[in-house]
Amino acid sequence: MAGDFPDVPKIEYEGPKTKNPLAFRHYNAEEVVVGKTMEEYLRFAVAYWHTFRGMGVDPFGAGTMLRPWEADEDSVDNAKRRVEVAFEFFTKLGAPYYCFHDRDVAPEGDSLRETNANLDAVVAAMREHQDATGVKLLWGTASLFTNPRFMHGAATSCNADAFAYAAAQVKKAIEVTHSLGGENYVFWGGREGYTTLYNTDMKREMDHLGRFFHLAVDHARDIGFTGQFLIEPKPKEPTKHQYDFDAGNCIAFLKTYDLDKHFKLNLETNHATLAGHTMMHELELAVSAGMLGSIDANRGDLLLGWDTDQFPTDIYLTTRVMLVVLRNGGIGSGGFNFDAKVRRESFEPVDLFHAHIGGMDAFARGLKIAAAMQADGVFEGILKERYASWDSGIGAKIEAGEASFADLEEYMLEKGEADANASGRQEMIENIVNDYIV
Repeated sequence: MAGDFPDVPKIEYEGPKTKNPLAFRHYNAEEVVVGKTMEEYLRFAVAYWHTFRGMGVDPFGAGTMLRPWEADEDSVDNAKRRVEVAFEFFTKLGAPYYCFHDRDVAPEGDSLRETNANLDAVVAAMREHQDATGVKLLWGTASLFTNPRFMHGAATSCNADAFAYAAAQVKKAIEVTHSLGGENYVFWGGREGYTTLYNTDMKREMDHLGRFFHLAVDHARDIGFTGQFLIEPKPKEPTKHQYDFDAGNCIAFLKTYDLDKHFKLNLETNHATLAGHTMMHELELAVSAGMLGSIDANRGDLLLGWDTDQFPTDIYLTTRVMLVVLRNGGIGSGGFNFDAKVRRESFEPVDLFHAHIGGMDAFARGLKIAAAMQADGVFEGILKERYASWDSGIGAKIEAGEASFADLEEYMLEKGEADANASGRQEMIENIVNDYIV
């Protein structure tokens, strides 16, 4: 077959018993689960940066990847060539969406004007391929962390010119995302944080970050972009402490700066790990605040203290994620973006397909398992029984705001002692989960 992946056919669903490594065992795009097709629920996206630009470099070694589409010089012509590679991959994989940073798709020039022209030239090619294939843009974003100008941060930089440059870059990235029909726009503050507090005015930097986001909201309104703005929490790496530390931190920040009506969260499993949380914890926080927007689908290595961005093949992980997503009624305009990279040892182009197939199958399994649990009302009954004391009597009065401290004192003085606690039955619940996963 012609193209950059000549030995890879269109990836098809062949069922759990297939021995074909280039086929789906569980992801059947058209299969209906809880009233929607798998494709509608999962809205898979491919990350442009890891999949096409990642070369397997780590702090101790040079790149290992065989990527025929990467040239020694990052020119506009080569960037356009890379677009052809990307859309061949999207269509053969059957991924309906992709995501990118501005610098993933087009090189910087010697000036902002030249950089914008480079981006426009490549975006024109991307638009042509979107129209030809039907693949859509889940979200765009700007890289405000790679260039040395952002060494002190972008929106939180001590250098006002760096703030201004970042604003110009984000303005352009929002416009490009809008022109490509992007359904969301993501902010990831890679260097929005600090290394030491001795030279940091935290309050001033946080105020600047809030101002930056308001400027973005204003510009989106001015150009008619109605896509969802998303913030992606991450606690550390590359800075010691980043201001978008975790879901709870981001929710508090957005509410403090009156931005919560404009933003939701793009949550990533490996970032949850680095913050000392589970992905389920981060999802539950976002859902409880009405701010779950999208998901970067990956996983970390609990034995390592950095962002390993591995593909999500853990069925327990995907089941937990889908339990929350189903309870939320879906993911809205967001999706499941594979912000994941193949290992340095998996260096051949075909390994990109193996990795994405495994991730898509894992989330399809998680979806079906979570749907079965939901249909059986497994957790509904457990939760109802556990919180029964709040559904009537003094519990109902407390929740309704009808009991003061004095009322509660009188209640307990008359009763004398609290009712005995019931067992949490955690081990029983874990056994039940195991029964659905096997």
